[in-house]
Amino acid sequence: MTGPDLVTVTQAFVTAQLPLFVANLTAMPEPLRLAREAVDELRASHPESTPSNVQAVYMSPWKSHLLNPKLASLCNTVIQLARVSAGGIGGDLAHLNFELMVSDCWGAIYETADLTKRHNHFPAEFAAVVYLEAEEGCAPIVFAGHTPVQPQPGMLLLFPGILDHEVPATASKRVVVAMNLYKKAMFAPPA
Repeated sequence: MTGPDLVTVTQAFVTAQLPLFVANLTAMPEPLRLAREAVDELRASHPESTPSNVQAVYMSPWKSHLLNPKLASLCNTVIQLARVSAGGIGGDLAHLNFELMVSDCWGAIYETADLTKRHNHFPAEFAAVVYLEAEEGCAPIVFAGHTPVQPQPGMLLLFPGILDHEVPATASKRVVVAMNLYKKAMFAPPA
């Protein structure tokens, strides 16, 4: 008898350098403003927090970009910046017949003592977090257990979906929109 149930799989970890892309979106205030309005509107229309590793006062549904059109502009901005970032690490996605799409998008409001447990976004190619608000003293996001990044209002962090990250208990408010980006193959007919 053969089959996957007869195969033992072991797990090993390799230390690798993974890129972290940082962008300041404050020169693009409209997508940020619309996204902040969307988080408040989602909290009013979907008041129950979505159960997850996010232990915040509020987390909107996973597919919030499909529930509130005000998130579209921010999603499109992140996709454009992810394309540029992928090119910077040798991946011209358009040349390889891929485009990026947002599969999941959610907002979260963190208040005092809120946190996010360590996790990653596998199998997403990219994960992104945009800080709509980040009060002084708010907790950093910590990558791979040892690399903290202090959020600033208008900051975008874009990183490989396999990268573990967490947010320790925060001392002050932060409001984010996070999303997962996947590659989608674009097959064109032969010329």
